[in-house]
Amino acid sequence: MNLDRAVLRFAGLVVLTSVLLAWFVHPWWIGLAAFAGLNMIQASFTGFCPAAAIFKRLGVRQGAAFK
Repeated sequence: MNLDRAVLRFAGLVVLTSVLLAWFVHPWWIGLAAFAGLNMIQASFTGFCPAAAIFKRLGVRQGAAFK
């Protein structure tokens, strides 16, 4: 798995977890999905993704998007 796939997989997992928590626990959990979405928009403009930095430190090999 490369860095791009790891980041996309993690973002999808955060969004789906947020939706499930909002459905079954409390509607305010939808804020986590909003945070993930805002972070993805920010990363598209700046090229910096905190999740990519963490995965990089964990040794996930480079992809094409996050260098």
